[in-house]
Amino acid sequence: MEHSGDHRYDAGTGPDAGAADGAAPAARRGLTRKNLLKAAVAAVPLPLLMGSVALARDAKPVNGELEPTPYCDDGDEPTIPQMEGPYFKPNSPLRSSLVDAGTQGTRLTVSGYVFGLTCQPIANALLDFWQADVNGAYDNVGFRFRGHQFTDSRGAFKLSTIVPGLYPGRTRHIHVKVQAPNQPILTTQLYFPGEPRNNTDTIFDPRLLMNVRNVGTAKEATFDFVLRVRGQQPTGQPTGQPTQPGGTWAAGTAYRQGDQVTYNGVSYQCIQAHTAQPGWEPPSAPSLWRAA
Repeated sequence: MEHSGDHRYDAGTGPDAGAADGAAPAARRGLTRKNLLKAAVAAVPLPLLMGSVALARDAKPVNGELEPTPYCDDGDEPTIPQMEGPYFKPNSPLRSSLVDAGTQGTRLTVSGYVFGLTCQPIANALLDFWQADVNGAYDNVGFRFRGHQFTDSRGAFKLSTIVPGLYPGRTRHIHVKVQAPNQPILTTQLYFPGEPRNNTDTIFDPRLLMNVRNVGTAKEATFDFVLRVRGQQPTGQPTGQPTQPGGTWAAGTAYRQGDQVTYNGVSYQCIQAHTAQPGWEPPSAPSLWRAA
């Protein structure tokens, strides 16, 4: 990644993460360019397109209805960022499994794909995961429940972990940083449907809900990331960057809680320490900034 002390890309070093599982649901979408691209990623034979595409985001939970999270579509908005929080550590180990035979907790597999805005899969994208253990504690000394991996040639990833425990003030969640090669970092969080604390957690955003189903005593979850990749623009959108409004806010600046900035003529106060990234401008990041 592009922040200090973290992982760097080497062409061709991303290990295959494996394809995401997911049975095709009943037909509900037509044959579009988006579905053709998805089919190529998922390696679905063309005759099956008239039904649906076996993509992670298309999977439905078997134990209850869930409002679908946004799937990749031409012109779709990128996956939204969320705050890093206080527990991130750089230099996590390269691994796709965070569990061993003695690990306590409900086993969880998270799989999916990483796309650009045009629905093109992104190979060798870096995903760095970290989460609490079954008791809601983060390992701030070692690297338990921390690890990074790379998407395979189809843009697919797969993580083996446990359902994280709860701790005061937050609902159940998994942290992740996602970065296409030589591109900006997306820092965000993934959430579980049906959690009582989803209604009280001020950071929770339903756009980051995973699709989750029970498989025996374990759980399987899916989520697809859509990244704003330089050089990839959705159909009909300009390729130039918008003009930055005037103000003191600046991407790349490390802000502390209580810092004040101006953006487009409005004053804002930082409510969560973070390093500013494009897309985290104060009006777009209410979890990081509030109007002063």
